[in-house]
Amino acid sequence: MKEKILSLLSENEEYVSGQALCRELGVSRTAIWKVINQLKEDGYEIESAAGRGYRILHRPDCITAEEIASRLHTQWAGRPVCYFETIDSTNSEAKRQAEQGASGGTLVVAEEQTQGKGRRGRNWMTPSGTAIAMSLLLRPGLGGASSNQNPSGEQKPDPQKETVLHPDRAPMLTLVMGMAVAAACREVCGVEVSIKWPNDVVAEGKKICGILTEMSCEVDCINYVVIGIGINTGIEQFPPELEKTAVSLHTLMGRRPDRARLIAACMGKFELYYNRFMKTQDYSLLMNEYNEFLAGKGERVRVLSPGNEFEGISEGINSKGELLVRRDDGSVEAIFAGEVSVRGIYGYV
Repeated sequence: MKEKILSLLSENEEYVSGQALCRELGVSRTAIWKVINQLKEDGYEIESAAGRGYRILHRPDCITAEEIASRLHTQWAGRPVCYFETIDSTNSEAKRQAEQGASGGTLVVAEEQTQGKGRRGRNWMTPSGTAIAMSLLLRPGLGGASSNQNPSGEQKPDPQKETVLHPDRAPMLTLVMGMAVAAACREVCGVEVSIKWPNDVVAEGKKICGILTEMSCEVDCINYVVIGIGINTGIEQFPPELEKTAVSLHTLMGRRPDRARLIAACMGKFELYYNRFMKTQDYSLLMNEYNEFLAGKGERVRVLSPGNEFEGISEGINSKGELLVRRDDGSVEAIFAGEVSVRGIYGYV
């Protein structure tokens, strides 16, 4: 009920009457009053006015399940939200829940992450209140992100009815999430961000967000996909080894962003882009927009892949998500793996 009351109050800038809340939720005024007091204890500043009702004046910077769910406008992405104050890794927890039958669309969020995962086995620590650490569970191998049984055994409806995604296409979802985070940061935070191929979200030449995708599959069937997202939101001072390559939204904005709103926006953008992706199972319907986000497009980049290091001009991605780089001899090479250095990002000049 707390989530529903938050949603109703969030949807209205003016007062919402106690009678309207009672009617919508089918409970007594006393029950409403108790939940309002619980919200106040949680840090919400709620004004009560006789004859007018309730309205939210101030929200705490919290990413609880109720707060995030009250901001969502999705069919399945981010539903349900599983919140933890402290956890080892949101990716690990999402995989544990997947093995126990959790539905596609489940979002695991933590205030503090002690054993977070980065690319190539790197650790990604998330001190409390400094970032967004979340992981989204998908089941595209079952004919939809959300078309599977939940732990109670009840069959969830599939609002999308997509075709099944083959395992070799699953890594493409990383780029889809990169687009979603970049679009959400621009919309919610008003900062000019871009994507360093394939999936780092950057601003002013430094990294804001990293994304890690993991998968469980058979030879020709995906059991589940987990996409982990780490966004620097509240860090004011990075350690010396990171200060030249990382930045936070707090630094860019001059204040802490509304994390719950940003999470909800990420889920909304991802659901939109994911639905487009599943129609073709490639980037045919996404690559033009992705290339608008792409850092270094039309500029000189350095490709660092085993046995194939060269420089050329970035021409954006193709429908497979590969980066097209035009060599100095005029030939175009499609890069599907490896590091790409872009001038002005992470100190590359």
